[in-house]
Amino acid sequence: MASMNENFGKAPRRRRALPNGNCLNKVDAAVVKGMIARGDIYAEIANWFGVNPGRIAEVATGQSFRDVVAAEYHELPPPGPYATPRELAAVAKALSQVQQAIADAERLIRC
Repeated sequence: MASMNENFGKAPRRRRALPNGNCLNKVDAAVVKGMIARGDIYAEIANWFGVNPGRIAEVATGQSFRDVVAAEYHELPPPGPYATPRELAAVAKALSQVQQAIADAERLIRC
């Protein structure tokens, strides 16, 4: 049996986040390159696509999608900043409350 002091003084093992399943494809990479050319911040671009900013850096440096040409300006999403997942969840909750209030008001009107 291992001693309790066996790991004393060692750095804890770093845990990685689970993959969210979002990946960039060639069309996305073209948009990423266009957004970079426009001057968008890597973190905002990553937020738009729901990926880690490291994936954006890989496209920017040519490590990924080296052969893909940047999308034209008119093909790009509007400039950020973009809503965070936390902000989107708050909006969804507020909309749900509004829907409930409308349903309650409709029931009162029918009576």
